[in-house]
Amino acid sequence: MKRVVVTGLGCITPVGNDVTTFWDHLINGRHGIATITKFDASNMKVKIAAEVKNFNPELYIKKEEIRKMDLFSQYAVAASFQAMEESGIAGKIRPERLGVYIGSGIGGISTFITETEKLLTRGPARVSPFFIPMIIANMASVQVAMKYNAKGPNLPVVTACATATHAIGEAFRCIKYGYADAVIAGGAEASINPLAMAGFTNCMALSDSNHPDESSIPFDRRRSGFVMGEGAGIIVLEEYEHAKKRDANIYCEISGYGNTCDAFHITAPDPEAVGSAQMISLTLEEAKISPDEKLYINPHGTSTPLNDKAETQAIKKVFGELAYNIPISATKSMTGHMLGAAGGVEAIAAIKAIETGIVPPTVGYQVQDSDCDLDYVPNTMRKCDVDKALSLSLGFGGHNAGVLFNKLER
Repeated sequence: MKRVVVTGLGCITPVGNDVTTFWDHLINGRHGIATITKFDASNMKVKIAAEVKNFNPELYIKKEEIRKMDLFSQYAVAASFQAMEESGIAGKIRPERLGVYIGSGIGGISTFITETEKLLTRGPARVSPFFIPMIIANMASVQVAMKYNAKGPNLPVVTACATATHAIGEAFRCIKYGYADAVIAGGAEASINPLAMAGFTNCMALSDSNHPDESSIPFDRRRSGFVMGEGAGIIVLEEYEHAKKRDANIYCEISGYGNTCDAFHITAPDPEAVGSAQMISLTLEEAKISPDEKLYINPHGTSTPLNDKAETQAIKKVFGELAYNIPISATKSMTGHMLGAAGGVEAIAAIKAIETGIVPPTVGYQVQDSDCDLDYVPNTMRKCDVDKALSLSLGFGGHNAGVLFNKLER
């Protein structure tokens, strides 16, 4: 079996449209949550979100192609461009050995809304011929594949909020078992629009606070729901010997992946955290890593009452007393919940923690919850000797995903 490493990172996020800016905001505890500007939210119960700011697709996509892509695909192409530029692998790999595993939890919902309005107000002839290829969730993966002539395995995972972590995990396995030499992997989402916001609000998923500093507060007793985010997080995974041969910059190794389902409820996690605990155990087992205090966990940490409690329970089930000594920080406190893109940007945060020895904080944390009693690195970054990092995602439908990154042992 092959070893798999990370050679490129790219992101479009509510706290920066490149990895350097994103990481600077995270370690300095600056969130990207504010009043919604994408539409008039005055009649909405929830009036805040974590929007991407100042995104210019023309930096990454030809002008004539932009109108043929939903925003989620544009985000994916942009983040992939960054990751591929940093990796330097373009043109140095056979097309049939380069794969793309980029998913989206929802796909082109904004395009769906726009074209539905055209149908109802102007008739069927006015619906765009690009409507279908813009909305289907596999199109981000396809657009990136076309851009880089990636003719290898292509698997756009769709597992709600666990999408990007599953995509990265499946890409890891693809390389590990020899089906590709490199895979562009992660997730993208662009769902800040009236319909999605109303839907998530009415299913009681979003925070009921419209105060940006007190809305996304994972593990805090006052938490009431998540804040909608958007963007993309993409990494380039590569077979170790392939990367070594071309003298690529290597961030770290990816060595474990876990995938389970609660099979419990369409939105709520299993309160006994059986499936999520099993997912963590499977990730560690594949990585053949003994947990210690040099581990960092970037949790799903959505700021919903049920998720944060269940996730804390899962961590304690697996790690026992050691759980209290592991730094755990929820970066959704700054990015909001980027849905299908969340696991991608959180994987980048985990990788950067290994690279820099800095763990970002959980901002807005003030009131301890007896059900959430671990070390959530409240409000201020921490310098830690991190040599392994676990990134966790728990999606609607009970989808549980985890990936384990560690310092490369040559």
